[in-house]
Parts: sequence; C-alpha cells; structure tokens
Amino acid sequence: MNWQPSADMQAIKARASLYQAVRAFFLARDVLEVDVPLLGVAATVDPFIESLTTHVCGEPHYLQTSPEFFLKRLLAAGSGSIYSLGRAFRDGERGARHRPEFTLLEWYRIGWDEHQLMDELALLVDHVLPDTIVSKVTYRDLFLTHFSLDPHTASIDTLKRCALEAIDISLDDDNPTTWLDLLMAHCIEPHLPKGLVFIYDYPKAQAALAKVSADHSGRLVARRFEAYLNGVELANGYFELTDHKEQLERFRSDSEYRSSHQLPVLPYDRLLVSALEAGMPVCAGVAMGIDRLLMAVHAVAHIDEVMTF
Repeated sequence: MNWQPSADMQAIKARASLYQAVRAFFLARDVLEVDVPLLGVAATVDPFIESLTTHVCGEPHYLQTSPEFFLKRLLAAGSGSIYSLGRAFRDGERGARHRPEFTLLEWYRIGWDEHQLMDELALLVDHVLPDTIVSKVTYRDLFLTHFSLDPHTASIDTLKRCALEAIDISLDDDNPTTWLDLLMAHCIEPHLPKGLVFIYDYPKAQAALAKVSADHSGRLVARRFEAYLNGVELANGYFELTDHKEQLERFRSDSEYRSSHQLPVLPYDRLLVSALEAGMPVCAGVAMGIDRLLMAVHAVAHIDEVMTF
C-alpha cells in the first residue's frame, strides 16, 4: 500500500505559504479570523448539496458543508467583519476538482454589497497570483451572447430545446434552473476567458441565501455572484439575506423540494433564523475554494496534487 502523501513537498509548502498570505491579507484589512465548529445539529437543506452525517452520543450530527450559519450568528452577535479558513465537507463530490473534504475560505464584510466584495476578492487573488486579468459580466448577458435568449424570461420549452440541441442528454425536468445550469456548465463555462471572471445578477429562482432586488432595468435578480479562475469555479458570493421570515420560507421551500424529489429531509438551522430575527447587519459574504486557488497557484489539473493526503 502506498503510504506517501498525495502532494509533493513543493505543493505542501505552497499551501502553507497560501495560508500565510490569506491571513496577512485580512489582518491588514482588520477582518477578524474566527473559529467555528465542524459538527452541528443542523444541516444544509440546499437540494443540490448533501451533508455527511455522523452520530455523537447517539444523536445525529452533520459535518458542515460551509461555516456560513455559524458565521452569520457571529455577525448578529456583533463580531464585525470576519473570516474562517478551514475544512468543509460535502457528500457525493469526487473528481478532478472535487473532494468530499476540502478547504474553504469564507468571509463577510459589514456594510458592503456584492460588487464591493467582488473587488476585494479580485485583490486577494492578485495578492497570490499577480497580474490576473479581471472581468465582470451579468448572467443575462452571457446567455444573450451564447444563445440569444434572456434567462430571466425564457420559457421552459425554449430552455429545454436549447439544451437538448447543444447537449447530448436524455432528461425530462420542468424546473428552469435545471436547464440553465446545464447550459451554463456545458456550453458557457468551457468558453469563459482566462483570468478571473465574475458572473453576477442571477435569476431570482437561484437566489439561495442572497437578497432579491431590482437591477438597473427594474428586473428582479438574485444579488449574488460566482467567480471563475481560468474557467474553474472558484467562489460563490451573496449580498446576504437578512430577513428572518424570508430565510425561514426558503428553508421550508428547500425542504419541500427535497421531500418531493425523494432526497433526505434534514433539519434546517433554526438558530440562524433566530439570529436573523435578532438582527444581522447588512453585509456581503463569499466562500472560496482554497484547494482550487492552490491548483491555479501550483499550476496543476487535479485536486489530489494539492491535497496533502
């Protein structure tokens, strides 16, 4: 049996250097590093993310898919701008860019919106990868460019037809998000330009935990963004939802979706709802895959090459 580390010593040292660079970046900006649990009694109920379950003293617990809910409780408690650098866990994710256990950098900026946070993320990437080209584009403009359709208004039949013409797939689904995600993954992402690309103003149905508000043309959009580095998804950020009633409704809606699609129905985080009710400040937050950033720094194609074991 091979007992050797997955990564070579150069990659192991590059990881240590990256951690130091991240911490120096936030220290200079007065953003506090905080420690949060990896185990919780609540799970994510996002239909497209699966939690890993374990038992502690006979009770079910969940390895956290991100530190988000704990961090938001800290924000509501008056922490100010904060970040966490540590492990996260997601079941069913294994491939060249995925591991069920991975390293996540997540941070929140009090009083900022998603565009200010995009600018800071670009500064952080430039801090470790100097001279990275940065560009921004709306979700709508990408679909207009590639398919001449508006993703906010296109009918389900139009989306299905477009996807089935472009992708060799057999699928019947009446959720527009399913088809938009397929078109994004198979037809748009492979053609994104080199450098750091921000995609923002997503359809409101894809809001997740972001606020929904009108854009410059009056169209309701999800105030979120995704960042791609050289065509690889790197980060996902939100102008954060702060309304506890809306948060509870989204949790319940996700749970209903899980139930109707024969997915495990897991306990959502009621303490987060209570924290939002107590009052979480206006803020923007983003989660970045550190292993993927390290892949770019170390110029490798497989995540195993930057994972110590």
